[in-house]
Amino acid sequence: MTRFEPVLLANIEKPDCHTLKVYEAGGGYSALRKVLGSMSPHDVRELVKASGLRGRGGAGFPTGLKWTFLPKDHPGPIYFCLNADESEPGTFNNRYLMEFDPHQVLEGVIISSFATRASTAYFYMRYEYPTAWQRVQQAVEECYAAGLLGKNILGSGYSLDIYLHRGAAAYICGEETGLIESIEGKRAWPRIKPPFPAVEGLFRKPTVVNNVETAACVTQILSRGVDWFKSIGVPADPQNPRDAGSYGPKLYCLSGHVNRPGCYEAPLGITVNELIAEYGGGIRGGRKAKAAIPGGISMGLLTASEFDCPLDFNGPGRYGCLGLGTAAVVVMDETVSMVDFLHNSCQFFAHESCGQCTPCREGTAWSLRLMQRIKAGKGRWKDLDLLLEIGDNIGIIPGTTICGLADGAAWPLKNAIRKFRPELEEYIKRTNPQGYAETNAVPALQLLGIH
Repeated sequence: MTRFEPVLLANIEKPDCHTLKVYEAGGGYSALRKVLGSMSPHDVRELVKASGLRGRGGAGFPTGLKWTFLPKDHPGPIYFCLNADESEPGTFNNRYLMEFDPHQVLEGVIISSFATRASTAYFYMRYEYPTAWQRVQQAVEECYAAGLLGKNILGSGYSLDIYLHRGAAAYICGEETGLIESIEGKRAWPRIKPPFPAVEGLFRKPTVVNNVETAACVTQILSRGVDWFKSIGVPADPQNPRDAGSYGPKLYCLSGHVNRPGCYEAPLGITVNELIAEYGGGIRGGRKAKAAIPGGISMGLLTASEFDCPLDFNGPGRYGCLGLGTAAVVVMDETVSMVDFLHNSCQFFAHESCGQCTPCREGTAWSLRLMQRIKAGKGRWKDLDLLLEIGDNIGIIPGTTICGLADGAAWPLKNAIRKFRPELEEYIKRTNPQGYAETNAVPALQLLGIH
């Protein structure tokens, strides 16, 4: 494929790229000046809606459409929240933007807040990002000093205050209502919807929650235009009314067994094979690929034979995965054990479940216990069926939980077992040759590993 000209990452190689001086020297905040000087909030909303921008945080919901859900003529206050929690394993694209080009993100936040008529914005960042925190804090202070934040921004009459809020390292805070609860100082239990945040969000007022990369895309759309944005990516399928298209550039996190791991910018729709070969320099050590996570661990697994999968919002779903997610691709070579992968996955989600919903709390915990027993050499083939039963019965998609964490926990289970079952059965038979075919119920104490 032709090498793509970076836009979102265009500034990261410049010295002091995180400073206002360098950002403005490259044309930074010109889009904001245009917006505040000649556009109304309605104009900006319609422009972003026409661009087809879809949220980059995982769900891929159309951003402009999301903004239109706010109540019309609401007297205020309206809040804007930027989700920089980024706790999905394998994901670090937001960190790149915050550390190397925080002003691009802040410009998008100010424009988005103007479009949604918000007068207060909260920048919610995970605690484990100390450098990003310092860079964003410095950038916010620079904006206040330059009249780009605060009262009467650039003499336009529009005022906006931005507050940085540090999360406490909880995966569940990436869910927008969990994030809202955390900002309010409460335990981050996702809320039952409806009401949706656009109607009743932060402090029970209308609220929009967008992702860091989404805000950066807003900056570029207002700077370069709708036609430019829609010239990149994958157009909507006219035969599929549910396909909103996958437009624009995307930041792909590539890690695992590749020669050049890193954060790369490419058009939406690049295949896994292209990402590995063109950007990652191939599989490390000359080994063969075995599998890949297409967009964060919660999206499931692709086998090596499925690496022709396009990394757009519809592609991974056609290969039995949950979706594109955060576009964090983790590549596994032939040395990786699917038993180890499943055990690590179950361990992560059992730890991160907030415990509010019984199917998620119990499902993730018992999945981990089953995998611990398999790892200990006491597994049975029937355990794989039990794990599939758990995976098929937890989450929003079967309608049993409030948020999507359970879906994220279920997809690696379902994909790994259905796509790599022979390997898992061979491991169980080899490590438990006397009891691998047992079908009788296992005593609870033995399942817990006590006997």
